[in-house]
Amino acid sequence: MLLFEYVRNKDIVLIGASTGGPNAIETVVTNLSKNLNVAVLVVQHMPSGFTKSFAERLDRKSELVVVEATDGMKIEKNTVYIAPGGSHMEVTSNGAIILTNEPLLWGVRPAVDKLFKTAAAVYGSRIISVILTGMGKDGAEGTAIVKEKNGVTIAQNKESSIIYGMPKVAYETGCVDYVLPLKDIASKITSIVNGN
Repeated sequence: MLLFEYVRNKDIVLIGASTGGPNAIETVVTNLSKNLNVAVLVVQHMPSGFTKSFAERLDRKSELVVVEATDGMKIEKNTVYIAPGGSHMEVTSNGAIILTNEPLLWGVRPAVDKLFKTAAAVYGSRIISVILTGMGKDGAEGTAIVKEKNGVTIAQNKESSIIYGMPKVAYETGCVDYVLPLKDIASKITSIVNGN
């Protein structure tokens, strides 16, 4: 008799957002179950001093543990890591978070592209990336790189976005697998992680 061990092919979710993002992120994160057994890394364009209270608010409302990321934190499943305002959040080859004060990218720090690119180099095809409402083009290059590594890419649709900038530019790369209304993104993540 052959025994097949089920191996989950996705184990990290990356989320990037800007204008209108806090409410959009809350909608996604609070609809994810801890039974999903994935890590979630979030970059929200937000000034220093605001991300800690944002993480605490999400932690109270979510089944997952939500923290403001600190330098050197090990990435663990069932935890959401919010990039602190004023620092880029990147992923190291041993699955830890590093925070840097490198120059602004696209006029922002933290930048979505910094997270997506470094995570893609480590996690490859095991990523689901999500671009939510926001102004500008941060996250588009990172989305393309996630797709190049055979990850799954999602962008919020125009109708549910406060500002259809970042999701639009990501979509225009031709590298977005799913364009979805905000209310459907958490269930799509769940479906992909569960192999449906």
